[in-house]
Amino acid sequence: MVTPLGLSVRETWANLLAGKSGIGPISVFDAAGFPTRIAGEVRGLDFERWKIKDPALREAGRATFFALEAAEEAFRDSRLRLFSTKPERFGIYFGAGDSGHDFDAFVDTIASSWGPDGILDKDKYVSGSLERLNPLRELEHQPFMTVTHLARHFDIRGPVANCLTACAASSQAMGEAYEWIKEGSADIVMSGGSHSMIYPLGIAGFSVLTVLSKRNETPEKASRPFEKNRDGFVMAEGAGVVILEELSHALRRRAKIYGEIVGYGSTADAYRLTDMDPEGRSGAEAVRRALEKGGLKPEDIDYINAHGTATSVNDAIETRVIKKVFQENAARIPVSSIKSMLGHMIAAAGVVEAITCLMAMRDSVVPPTINFDEPDPECDLDYVPNKARRMPVRTAISNSFGFGGQNICLALRHYDY
Repeated sequence: MVTPLGLSVRETWANLLAGKSGIGPISVFDAAGFPTRIAGEVRGLDFERWKIKDPALREAGRATFFALEAAEEAFRDSRLRLFSTKPERFGIYFGAGDSGHDFDAFVDTIASSWGPDGILDKDKYVSGSLERLNPLRELEHQPFMTVTHLARHFDIRGPVANCLTACAASSQAMGEAYEWIKEGSADIVMSGGSHSMIYPLGIAGFSVLTVLSKRNETPEKASRPFEKNRDGFVMAEGAGVVILEELSHALRRRAKIYGEIVGYGSTADAYRLTDMDPEGRSGAEAVRRALEKGGLKPEDIDYINAHGTATSVNDAIETRVIKKVFQENAARIPVSSIKSMLGHMIAAAGVVEAITCLMAMRDSVVPPTINFDEPDPECDLDYVPNKARRMPVRTAISNSFGFGGQNICLALRHYDY
């Protein structure tokens, strides 16, 4: 992981269990004048190290560096470099988002393109764009470039794909990678996601949609999933990477196995761009499909890592989804949202939350939902308020519900050697 709480799984996980917040004032650009001036930024990553190592990365965006850093950690942990793996049997299925745009060059071009009559001169704008915009930088901001750099850096020559289904992207990437392995298209797939929307147009767009928290004076308390006084999510950035491998292949090389993906459910709301179906029907169906594919019953689930964005509507609907599927079991299953500490990493959120489930299984502890001060009558489940909880976790689900109505659920199970 590369997150607002650390540049590794170990560091991020320790801070999540400690209930720390990674939210603070925006420093990536001057956010003065924006209604929301806080975010979950990745701090301390040495971009120059990567640029010196590989000159082809000199114009790469933030999301690409996050992905490469997380992928190197995952690759080391998987011990793949110590074994012979055919590059043609190694794939990538990623949920990579954008890394921002050359905003200063764009503003300078616009500013120099006004005619004396106060009307934008289109010819000046075109010529100014050709003069000022860096073509390589513009190319690097496309989401597919992150996957291109990953394939080149790790010499991965099997199937490669990228999906960008908003907040569900990296969970969907993991689910589709799981299907690739089941059907025999690859033995190993690098999967996950990376994103950074902390730039002027990114913050402005979500501000216009009125979905961001405005608690600028107390950023560490701004993200409040399922809590009565929540006022929107907090934008964040980062990356998460997992190495998915066919079981017999992993056992032959004595790989360290954290857990299994046993089920994957995917549905669409076909409802409204920014809102889930109020009844949560398609979200519930995604969860049911994941359970059915995994041969799991509602009573088998020990922990739910919620999408839990801290928007008023979505948290209430996700609570409804959980109740629809788990019925009388819903009240007993701990549910937590790590977005309370990390903020919303958009395309990278799902994979970081899935890794959190694996860490919970490994260490027998689930992270809290912080800033949970006053319960909401519409959100009446066990959200593990404010403090991590020691408990055995054998089986968990991770929910991801994206803008546009994309619903993904991953069912994960502890692996017994």
